[in-house]
Amino acid sequence: MCGIAGFLNLDGAPADEALVVRMADRIAHRGPDAFGSHVAGELAFGHRRLRVVDLSERAAQPLANENGDVVVNYNGEIYDFAAHRRELESLGHVFRSDSDTEVLVHGYEEWGRQIVDRLNGMYAFALWDDSRRRLVLARDRYGVKPLYWFCDGTVLAFASEVKALLVHPRIRPALCADALDEYLTFQNVLSDLTLFEGVRLMPPGHTLTVEAGGAPRLESFWDFTATVDESLHGAAAADAVYESFQRGVQRQLVADVPIGSYLSGGMDSGSITAVAAMHLPRLNTFTGGFDLSSASGLELGFDEREQAEALANAFRTEHYEAVMHAGHMEWVLPQLTWHIEDLRVGQSYPNYYIARLASRFVTVALSGTGGDELFGGYPWRYAHAVAPRDREEYLRSYYALWQRLVPDDEKGALFRPEIRQSLSGRTTFDVFRGVYDAWDGDYDSVDGRVAASLYFELKTFLHGLLLVEDKISMAHSLETRVPFLDDDLAALALRLPVAEKLSELRELGVDENVAGFRQSTGLGEREGKVVLRNAMTRLMPQAVVERRKQGFSAPDASWFRGQSITYIDRLFGGDARLFEVLERRYVERVLTEHRSGQRNRRLLIWSLLSLEWWLRIFLDGVDPPEEIESLRSVA
Repeated sequence: MCGIAGFLNLDGAPADEALVVRMADRIAHRGPDAFGSHVAGELAFGHRRLRVVDLSERAAQPLANENGDVVVNYNGEIYDFAAHRRELESLGHVFRSDSDTEVLVHGYEEWGRQIVDRLNGMYAFALWDDSRRRLVLARDRYGVKPLYWFCDGTVLAFASEVKALLVHPRIRPALCADALDEYLTFQNVLSDLTLFEGVRLMPPGHTLTVEAGGAPRLESFWDFTATVDESLHGAAAADAVYESFQRGVQRQLVADVPIGSYLSGGMDSGSITAVAAMHLPRLNTFTGGFDLSSASGLELGFDEREQAEALANAFRTEHYEAVMHAGHMEWVLPQLTWHIEDLRVGQSYPNYYIARLASRFVTVALSGTGGDELFGGYPWRYAHAVAPRDREEYLRSYYALWQRLVPDDEKGALFRPEIRQSLSGRTTFDVFRGVYDAWDGDYDSVDGRVAASLYFELKTFLHGLLLVEDKISMAHSLETRVPFLDDDLAALALRLPVAEKLSELRELGVDENVAGFRQSTGLGEREGKVVLRNAMTRLMPQAVVERRKQGFSAPDASWFRGQSITYIDRLFGGDARLFEVLERRYVERVLTEHRSGQRNRRLLIWSLLSLEWWLRIFLDGVDPPEEIESLRSVA
């Protein structure tokens, strides 16, 4: 796991090696073990290395073939690299390292850009073909590893994180109004925009190619589509999932450094831990809990430490815990915002602390991300597919659900006039609808509309989760792996009939601002992830398999009314940067509604706090560590 950065001068000017060194150094946290660079005429690569597979200098990057005319700059893990290596060696290729990186070099020599069709793994890489003066960028199928790019016709620059791009003199930080509109609608950015004007996030499952004298060409090589296999039902489906899951977890245990696992009280992380513990001696596991002394209602069930400890005892792991209270958010929020930079999804500071804990013991951590999105873990969302009668009605209904922060009818009061004037005219519903452009399923049946809902969440919500998880773990030089997104397991999940994932659906009125609301909807315990639950009974205690889903969330609804009020008032004081973008009256009304209990606005408040720090750090140049110290002095 590493950090990559680089640029190609499209006007042919010689590349400045000192510049690419500074770009890579900006993301040194992603790879503290080593630095490498490569310059070839107008092309410059910079690499920061976190040693995971083949710790020797032979695996140092950027890594070239024997002739030096194919060079790769790579971040990720190719889990089936050993099989590819054997095939390439049989074709006459000679390897000088034991790393997965070298498979990319020789694989490109043999198969060209089609190598991406063969890889089972998580990756973002840049490859320079000197003989063709061709640059190829690629990002894995699901978007586990990030890759940002910028092109102004004179230079094309890329990096694992935006902050590395901002080192380049042609890239100046400015707010993208359209991305802000998406973020404050979905608590996510569904398009390839970022909050940084001109900086794009390469979509998952895509390559970008630039050849001498040509324009960048962005192409898709994979998407979340598959033909449903009706023979996969009942015991046969559970057997197939169980066997594929076992193989997928085992594949991701390859490493020359210590591996651990996140462990909540739930089925997904517990199942991964169960398999990993069979193959790794004295597996380290990590969980987080919360001080619930000021929590109320459903929040009192948020602490899963007791359930996690029971699983750790059952699987005989070496278990560690982090406990968080309201103050943990304010101490870490500036630094967290600096690391995440491309703001997405919900509260993530608890994950930041747990990643920090894990990094003290291991270099690689296994995560359960992806299990819900592949196997139907959010039945209260798919309930919106029950009533609609056609495609348009379905899209409108599901769009209404995903306006998580500010609905369309409030946006007139939300944005300052200059932001409204900067919007391109593209609506967030247009963006939402565009996610379905490549979806070829039907909308005529409930199962078809549920399948469309699953597709949307895999393309958007899962992508946001993965992006944040990468930034949080790499902030602590920790590699996170996601076994549920093993290619074979994911392909199997996509072929499963909807009935194997969801046993029953009915219309529900729910509010996702209320963390834990799913426990009060009346949904049965086994209505989501049916086949996965049936498969995991062979690994997990029955009580865990039957347990209702519990997301990992702090009791922020209560904290934002109580212990965090002073911090929020101070941050949104008279000189708050936020009010140059949003209307003060609207923000103050949101805070009043939440404090009075009139509406639960915890998701929007978190997003506004993050946006305030984003504006200060990236547009005003505030240094996060200094701000943390100043907050401590005020407290």
